[in-house]
Amino acid sequence: MSRSPSSLDIAYGLLEEGRLIDAEQLLLKELRKAERKHGPGSPQWASAQCDLGNLLFSSGRLDRAVDCYRSACSRPPAGDPEAYKDQLTYRLNLGMVLTTAGRLDEAEDELRRNLQERRDFYGREHPGYAYALEPLADVLLRRGDIGQARQLVEEAVGNFWRNGHERVATALALRAEIVVAAAAGESAFTGLEQLPDDVVEQIAHTVMSRTGQDPATGRAVLTSLIAALEERLGPDHQTTLNALSQLANTGHDIGDETGRVRAIEKVLASYDRQGRAEDALMAALGLAMAQDDTGDTGAALRTFEDAWARADRIGRPELRAQVLRNWGLALSAAGRTAEAERRLRDAVAAADLGHDHEMLGRSRIALGLFLQHEERMGEARQVVEAGLSTLDVAHPDAIVGRSHLGAIVQGRACGCGDVQGTIAEAFREFVMSRLPGDLLEDLDVGVDDGEFAIQVRLRRKPSAAEIEHMNRLIESANAEFRSRLTSPR
Repeated sequence: MSRSPSSLDIAYGLLEEGRLIDAEQLLLKELRKAERKHGPGSPQWASAQCDLGNLLFSSGRLDRAVDCYRSACSRPPAGDPEAYKDQLTYRLNLGMVLTTAGRLDEAEDELRRNLQERRDFYGREHPGYAYALEPLADVLLRRGDIGQARQLVEEAVGNFWRNGHERVATALALRAEIVVAAAAGESAFTGLEQLPDDVVEQIAHTVMSRTGQDPATGRAVLTSLIAALEERLGPDHQTTLNALSQLANTGHDIGDETGRVRAIEKVLASYDRQGRAEDALMAALGLAMAQDDTGDTGAALRTFEDAWARADRIGRPELRAQVLRNWGLALSAAGRTAEAERRLRDAVAAADLGHDHEMLGRSRIALGLFLQHEERMGEARQVVEAGLSTLDVAHPDAIVGRSHLGAIVQGRACGCGDVQGTIAEAFREFVMSRLPGDLLEDLDVGVDDGEFAIQVRLRRKPSAAEIEHMNRLIESANAEFRSRLTSPR
């Protein structure tokens, strides 16, 4: 019989739906319940602090996650081995989130302390000891101490291997990165034939999850990984294809657009071999954008035409709309305005036949911006406003659409509005729509030196719970919109 989902399970489900505030509120409620029932500092309270820290860590709110883990570690239990084991986990989590936050001095201190505590509790041969070797090696790698990092990761690999522990996969992935960073010509991946498929797949997953830390090193590790995966799992295995897709993304990040094209071409060829039509269509769209980024407009437009034929065979309106929208934008950028307009209008018509309101909104925004730049302001305004009506206020296309709408209202075909001001207004709507209607008189949101400046005007005195909820909302809005101040899409 399957168990009922825990509060943490539900919170992560909410997080996957983009409902960060609801997820956090659920775990805060569990934390308050543990504090009332068992008292602050109790094992149950510490566990609830850790759960909240895990959620915050997963959603990128690192400083608050650090605070939760520190609280969870604040009162080590006496005479309770199981509770002490939990404390060792909380301190390990603290070291890892400090590493992710770039606070490497603190991270190293915490992880060395955790390693010693684990050695005393488990002994060196137990996998519980090796759990701290691996993240400490990661910190040392980031600090440039390749030699000591290699020593620790080899000890971790050996420990997990002897114990038949699944964590050997993540340790081997880190070892590969350290080998590549050492630049001594050593093979990053050896002995994969000795491992079961699921362990090889976990190695690949770990490598892919780490490529953003140092894209140049990540690209070299991925290249070695793909060669090993093609030999071990085959060129059409999904793990191999995922690694190729990640290599394409990394190529874009470091400006290797030619390498990006080659990687996507291999993915597309595999999907075609397997008859995976929708996956092949998505790969074709990615290939067209990559070709455009290399400056090969002709190849990009030919690939868009191929993608349209694929979408037409599949027959789903939202896929047709997606191809037509992207194709129209590419034609517009190439100066082929008559063809661009036909494609963009066809995109709206196709999306209108389906049930994907987001794609309908995005298609309308794309057409509206095209019409604006063609100085057809009346129609542009009508189309953009219709597009905004089907998009969430926080959607990147909605932000772009709103910033252009201001210029359209003023009759301007370019200089398309105050994007930062539009993001600030979206921030305001995000918060205001989630608070009781009688609480705020107004919320002023501006941008000062790349940061949001916020002033709250209240209609009445809020309760303590309302203050806490408002503060969490504002923090969540900061997390939602901060990156768009520098890179609105």
